[in-house]
Amino acid sequence: MFTGRLRSEIPPALLIGSMEEVHMPQNGINHAGVTALAEAMQHNPGLRILNLNDNTFTEKGAIAMAQALKHLRSIQVINFGDCLVRPEGAKAIAASVSEGLPILKELNLSYGEITEDAALVVAQAVKDKDQLEKLDLNGNCIGEDGCRALKVAMEAMNMSELLGSLSDDEGEPEDDDDDDEDEDDDEEEDDDEEDVDEEEVEEEEEEEEEEESTGNKFSTPQSAPRPPEVSSFLSFPSPDKLLKLGPTRALLIEQQVDVSDAAKTAEAFLKIASVYKEDNNEVKNAVLDSIDGLLRKAFTSSSFQGYSFVSSLLVLLGLIKSEDKVKPVIVVPGHLQALEHVVRQDYFPKESVAVLEAFMSRNNKTLEPCGNAKNNLQSTLQRVRSQS
Repeated sequence: MFTGRLRSEIPPALLIGSMEEVHMPQNGINHAGVTALAEAMQHNPGLRILNLNDNTFTEKGAIAMAQALKHLRSIQVINFGDCLVRPEGAKAIAASVSEGLPILKELNLSYGEITEDAALVVAQAVKDKDQLEKLDLNGNCIGEDGCRALKVAMEAMNMSELLGSLSDDEGEPEDDDDDDEDEDDDEEEDDDEEDVDEEEVEEEEEEEEEEESTGNKFSTPQSAPRPPEVSSFLSFPSPDKLLKLGPTRALLIEQQVDVSDAAKTAEAFLKIASVYKEDNNEVKNAVLDSIDGLLRKAFTSSSFQGYSFVSSLLVLLGLIKSEDKVKPVIVVPGHLQALEHVVRQDYFPKESVAVLEAFMSRNNKTLEPCGNAKNNLQSTLQRVRSQS
């Protein structure tokens, strides 16, 4: 067991490559040290237990450690409790858990300032972990409604008994314009590294300016521009613009949306759904065909993170808060009517139905203008969940 403080040096013992257990709780390790440890962990594919409880990852360290976890298929216990992994760090760890770690038994992300949307992403990430014995998300900032939704999500996956107590939840975080203040300690310990980074940036900028002035700028080719009609529709959606895309509209939209990005996919879905018209079959069918093409491609992709899509969707609908302060859309009936169609499709994961049902049952002002559409969606969600 290591007991010394660590900044950015890789412990020589960890480079041997045969470590099976690492216990380094309460070492005052900051994100620079965590990043160094993450690099070292990749040399130890047989690692079974990783206990870094009560250190200070912050988002930077958590993301670095998430990358290391992709190399540790033998890991059984991950204890990052009280490590301040924060929402984006938790989501990164969740992605690595979802993609690998087949024999994971315990995941501890307690007391990490994790918010509701991130907690749901973590819960969905463990759905296929047959050997999981415990998921600890206590002491975070999930909120009363979020804890309820989290329990519903775990129950829908038949894993409710694996969720640890949520009795010490801190409640939803208050809006704060000074969110970056708690990163100051990391920045102070990173002064030397930042100076080097600034010099490198300045050199790169000088090179770019020189290349531009001489006309010899070399860069990776940009992605092909969007067809003007598709770009115009996705920027300012309207029924007419959608119809003008013609019979290949679904394929055109599918080709232009980056379905590897769950948030962008959720945003595109809401834009298409916003022009839905129940009383106009031509527009209605165009919307549903376009949505089915987009989401079928997304959900059938091995790299697509469906749980992140649902989380992003709930944020954009204003049903949960995000630390990124994403501005919700103005919800219209078409959003919920299109979603009612989606949850009935074979490509939509059934475990996400229970999560949506939990949130749709809340009293939320953003959904008040969509009374009938909301009620119909709730009924469909209940019916789909009962059939699964």
